[in-house]
Amino acid sequence: MNEPFRVNILTIFPEMFESFFSSSILGRAGEQGLIDIRTTDIRPYSKSKHHNTDDYPFGGGAGMVMMAQPILDAMSAVMAEYPSARRIYLGPRGKKLTTSLARELAQEKALVLLCGHYEGVDQRALDSCVDEEISIGDYILTGGEPAAMVLVDCVARFIPGVLGSAESPEEESFSDGLLEYPQYTRPRDLDGMQVPEVLLNGDHARIRSWRRRESLKATLKYRPDLLETAPLDEKDRKMLNEIRKELTESCSSEN
Repeated sequence: MNEPFRVNILTIFPEMFESFFSSSILGRAGEQGLIDIRTTDIRPYSKSKHHNTDDYPFGGGAGMVMMAQPILDAMSAVMAEYPSARRIYLGPRGKKLTTSLARELAQEKALVLLCGHYEGVDQRALDSCVDEEISIGDYILTGGEPAAMVLVDCVARFIPGVLGSAESPEEESFSDGLLEYPQYTRPRDLDGMQVPEVLLNGDHARIRSWRRRESLKATLKYRPDLLETAPLDEKDRKMLNEIRKELTESCSSEN
């Protein structure tokens, strides 16, 4: 049996992860030995009298800063068990988490994630024990724990067997730079609202074409910025031109 994909999360709030990683798809993947997610509490590594992990910033300013010493010692202990792990700090300065980055991280054998808190982390800790910083978006969180959950959930989808189907992660939003097509399930008729007929006829070529068109249409409507970088072929561009024409005619008829 292959070794599980391993993750260790350095945090001062390990209890935040218990339910998240033991439920649903991630919980099942853990039970099947596909992933091994652990947390390391930073607090016990503090050498201060009261095991605090934060202190006032030099130079003044509001808030507290996470101390370097507890982080460095906690990281040292974890890396003794995860010597080849990629060390990541969840912070606003990092490169943004994307599908392509998640797919890249899934190729690693292990990740060690550092969750910041308060007003940030002593830079000496980041300089000494972090390989890179990753951000999940341009907004502020109270701590790195939610970001760590998002990153692990996103990366885990690309671990073979986690979703139960090798094709699943490649068919969903952003996997090819576009939003996902609409999905339907039973019943076929819900208070007069019908499932598109093309999905019911068993013609898989037509279904693939419809789904691609709807994916392009959704992206054009909700996230047109994605079309600037999405890998589109001539057939896609032709579909887009047809969709734009249809939308323009629709707007004209409404006016």
